[in-house]
Amino acid sequence: MPRPKKISMQTIADKLGISRNAVSLALSNKKGIGEELRQRVIQTAQEVGYLTEAGQSSVSAPILVLVPDRVMSHEDNEHFLFYHDLIWGLDRRLQEEGYSAVIVRISMAQEQDQILPELALHIDYQGIIAFGILERDYIAKVQQVLPKPMLLFDSYYREIESSAVTSANVEGACAAVNSLIEAGHQRIGCIAPVNLTTSHEERWFGYTKAMLQHKLQPDFSLCLLESEGFVRTQEELSSYCDRFGEGGYPTAVFCGNDRIALLLMKELEKRGLQVPRDVSVIGFDGLAMSAEANPPLTTMAVNKKALCTAAVEVLGHMLRQPDGPAVRCSAAPVLRMGGSVRHLS
Repeated sequence: MPRPKKISMQTIADKLGISRNAVSLALSNKKGIGEELRQRVIQTAQEVGYLTEAGQSSVSAPILVLVPDRVMSHEDNEHFLFYHDLIWGLDRRLQEEGYSAVIVRISMAQEQDQILPELALHIDYQGIIAFGILERDYIAKVQQVLPKPMLLFDSYYREIESSAVTSANVEGACAAVNSLIEAGHQRIGCIAPVNLTTSHEERWFGYTKAMLQHKLQPDFSLCLLESEGFVRTQEELSSYCDRFGEGGYPTAVFCGNDRIALLLMKELEKRGLQVPRDVSVIGFDGLAMSAEANPPLTTMAVNKKALCTAAVEVLGHMLRQPDGPAVRCSAAPVLRMGGSVRHLS
């Protein structure tokens, strides 16, 4: 027998041809919509079984998913499809477990000025998921002002005590570098701007762990560990390559994400070097465009499905035990072979 379809606020929104946020405002009796529309929403909610005749919701309050606007609005961004899959994969898993999600876009101005989402002040909700890389001070403000359990998803800050679900960055990076060492490489560089994100920091730890396991000392002259931000990446990679004379390049470079790896391959090609003949390159994330590179990029692909499943499981635990300790959960990435790594032996 097929599983019955869950009734959610999106069900009502689709039936009426309005947004899910409008449904939330109507059912929580908040300002922002007209009385006629409010009554239509309530009537429809009763018809589909979302509300009882007494007006009580037959399902729980939604989860607010705070998403930085920069990953939702730039279709030319190398990570747009990656984050798109994560956002809607998370939404799907929440619905499968009986939750409804309200996606709230957070603009750069809101982050910088620490302006809380207006919706959070007008609807009832039971928890928050902070998606991706939101500014540390903004997350701290949300945690301080909004009194509901908050889960950090795909990124976190050590100084903020909150449950988090991320990829297994240390273990994944260690496995990636181990694959380079097993291919005969010893002069291995690492490009991971640890000042930007905890993910890069952990991937640097994984690189170091793999090197030391094989009694190889990390060579800082082969590494690039700081960045002024995404807009400077190509310029910084150019400066990185300027360090090496003819024959002085590392035989392989582990990059903290696929974007850096693809830009490095572009810089090497510009200088007349071939990947993997002259320099092998390996990335992290598993962007779709990595498989389309020439040669296809070898990468540690984030297990997005496992990441979303873990997030919903941890969130459920938080909602059941709101006073419990913060927990951290990670999902193991998978090595996806391309043609960007050469075997030396």
